[in-house]
Amino acid sequence: MGVKFYTGSMFPKEYQGTMFIARKGSWNRTKKFGYDVINVRPSADGKSAKLKPFMTGFMDPKKNTFWGRPAYIAQLADGSLLVSDEQLGAIYRITYSAPKK
Repeated sequence: MGVKFYTGSMFPKEYQGTMFIARKGSWNRTKKFGYDVINVRPSADGKSAKLKPFMTGFMDPKKNTFWGRPAYIAQLADGSLLVSDEQLGAIYRITYSAPKK
């Protein structure tokens, strides 16, 4: 549902210019799917892309149940991301700081 191209600088360089997609999940499938946020990174030639999990934990695939539905993504001026959860009525703020060496 929600799609956001990341233009911030808070996250590592590999996220800059990539796309985040909120997949709020299927409601009409026997086997549930989605209920997460993925990061999409295009290949150098632009003909394919890698989809990587970014925000998970809203679903138990073994039990085929879910408890959250990420719906939309917004980026704040500091580069952090906001993800709305329409199931729980929550908004999550995602930040990043580099590990200390």
